[in-house]
Amino acid sequence: MLTLTLMLLAMVTAKGQTSLMVSELLYQPRSGEAEYVELYNSTDIAVQLSDYEVVRWIHDSLGQHYPLPTYMVGPHEYVVLTRDAGSVMSCYMVKYMGRIVECVLPPYPNTGGSVIVCRAADNVIVDRFDYQPSMHSRLLRNKAGVALERRSFAKPTNAAGNWFSASSVCGYGTPGYENSQSMETLAEERGFVFSSNVVSPDGDDYQDVLEIDYEVEDGELMGSVEVFDAQGVRVRALIDGFLLGTHGTIIWDGLADGEQALPRGHYVVQIVLYGLEGTQQVIRRAVGCLTGSR
Repeated sequence: MLTLTLMLLAMVTAKGQTSLMVSELLYQPRSGEAEYVELYNSTDIAVQLSDYEVVRWIHDSLGQHYPLPTYMVGPHEYVVLTRDAGSVMSCYMVKYMGRIVECVLPPYPNTGGSVIVCRAADNVIVDRFDYQPSMHSRLLRNKAGVALERRSFAKPTNAAGNWFSASSVCGYGTPGYENSQSMETLAEERGFVFSSNVVSPDGDDYQDVLEIDYEVEDGELMGSVEVFDAQGVRVRALIDGFLLGTHGTIIWDGLADGEQALPRGHYVVQIVLYGLEGTQQVIRRAVGCLTGSR
C-alpha cells in the first residue's frame, strides 16, 4: 500500500511539472511547403497530446483554439504538428515518421508572432514562444525553409539567445528529434572527431565512408569542409559556407566532385570555421584514400 501511495504521489508531482514545451518552429516554409511546430515532453511520464491545444495570439490575448489529435507523447520525446506530414517528410530528414502528426495550426506570420500551448481543460498556458526573424543567423541570406530551434529546455523559453537557426548540415530542420543547436549535451567542447584516418570506397561495408563528428560551443559558426590532393588541388567540397549548429556529422564517401573515383593516395581534409568577424579556426587532417571497385 505504501509503495502504491508513493507511485501515485510521484505521478501527481510529474503532472504538475511543465509538460509540452515548444522546441522548434518552421514559420516561413518554402513556397508550396508546410509550416510545422515541434513540441517536447519535458516530463518523465507520457502525456496525451489531445489534453492540449495550440492557440492563436491576437491583440495580447488568447484567440482561436486549435484542438490537437489523440497521440501519446513519450517521456522526453518530441512530436511535430503540421497540416501536411508528407511535406515535412519530403523536405527534411525525418528519423521518426510516427512523430509527425497532422492537424490544423494557427497562422504564424513571417514578420513574427507567438506559439501558444494551453491545457485544453482550463486554458492554462504551459508554454509560449515569441519568435522574431532577428533570431535567425545574420549570415543566412534566405530564411525560407529554415526552422528556429530551441537551444536549452533548462532556460526559460524566451530567454535571450535560446533560439537560433537550425544548421544547414542537418538540412535546416530536425523535426521529431534532438535539435542541431541543442546545448543540453555539450558538457565540453570536443571539436572534430574522425571515424578513421583512411577511407576505402569499395562497397565492402568497411570504411566505405569517412565520418566527421563534431561538437562546438558556438552555434553561430559557419563552416567549409574540403578535400585536397597531395598537390594541393581541391578535389571535393563537402560543405561550403554552411551553418554548422552545435553538433552534427559530415560524411565523405571517398569520391571527388561529380562522384568520380579518386586515385589511391594521401589527401588532406581541411575544415575552416568562421563567424561574423571572419575566420576563427582552420583544422587540417591527413587521410588515406584506398580506392577500389564500387
